[in-house]
Amino acid sequence: MTGTYWPHILAIAVGAGLTAQVGMNAALGRAIDSPLWASIVNFVVGLAALVACAFALNTRLQVTAFGQVPVWAWLGGLLGATYVFAVTLLGPRLGAVALVALVLAGQLGAALLVDHYGALGFPKAAVTVPRLLGVVLLVAGALLIVRR
Repeated sequence: MTGTYWPHILAIAVGAGLTAQVGMNAALGRAIDSPLWASIVNFVVGLAALVACAFALNTRLQVTAFGQVPVWAWLGGLLGATYVFAVTLLGPRLGAVALVALVLAGQLGAALLVDHYGALGFPKAAVTVPRLLGVVLLVAGALLIVRR
């Protein structure tokens, strides 16, 4: 049974890890008095880990394929950097639950549109009443969490 659900379990674990990352980056940001430098350290450590994995797995870099990559695809790192800096800055101000709820609400809204149009290389998946209702309920949950 877990063989069928391993992607779901991994996604939940990664989500939990993102929450831990926010706390770790916030603590680093407080210690060095700079959420921006904490974000930079996050990426340097992450880059070192990814390079080590690439060498350990003997993964080849296909430099010749770089010219075939759409221009917009190169901007993913910019969005990642924006995310890490924003959550490092906002985590201590909003708290973990409110931050994750608001980020999740934004992700769900964008995901609904991306799936509907098949944008960014995702397969098309129409906005159906159950999917829309699920997103609306999750966004409503985020709003309840943020409400004081």
